Amino acid sequence: IAPIEASFAGLWPEARLANLLDDTLASDLAREGELTAAMTTRFLNLARYARSCDADAILFTCSAFGPCIEACAHELAPMPVLKPNEAMIERAVTMGRRIGLLSTFPPTLASMPPEFPASVQVVPKLAEGALAALDRGDRATHDRLIVEASKDLRDCDVIALAQFSIAATAPLVAEATGRPVVTTPDSAVDKLMTLLGVKA
Repeated sequence: IAPIEASFAGLWPEARLANLLDDTLASDLAREGELTAAMTTRFLNLARYARSCDADAILFTCSAFGPCIEACAHELAPMPVLKPNEAMIERAVTMGRRIGLLSTFPPTLASMPPEFPASVQVVPKLAEGALAALDRGDRATHDRLIVEASKDLRDCDVIALAQFSIAATAPLVAEATGRPVVTTPDSAVDKLMTLLGVKA
């Protein structure tokens, strides 16, 4: 929640936010090893609840659940329902043909690359151990492991940080690699503003 709130605060402070959290979805996906119909139902229930609260748009913030979010977008159309990474992907492909995709959550590196157009090459990279460090509350180790992993992406045109939870490391990754870095939350807020007709 903190990374997306930070992006809204910096880019669109007037927006009214409501955070809905199902904090067992990621662990359930890790345990199951694949998306299930029950997970899609849980996403649909969250989306329907948000709509019932008069939301103007919905932004999901876990990048490993693309098909679940697509089901929500289909049902709630024409309400804007964004996957967390779609705006970042749109931005990244305008910046080069070889895109480094850095993540701390292995399922993301399985689900997200197919969302990029075939015209680009996606180079996936897992920052091993970083998510476990964050779960322990060790932000310093989390950030260090991300920066170390990013150095393997120095031959890419741009580095895309695949999760909201790692967005704050963007300046560190840019410094370590010398490459431009795009993040999911900033890209998503920019796209929501466009879709809802809000001027920057």
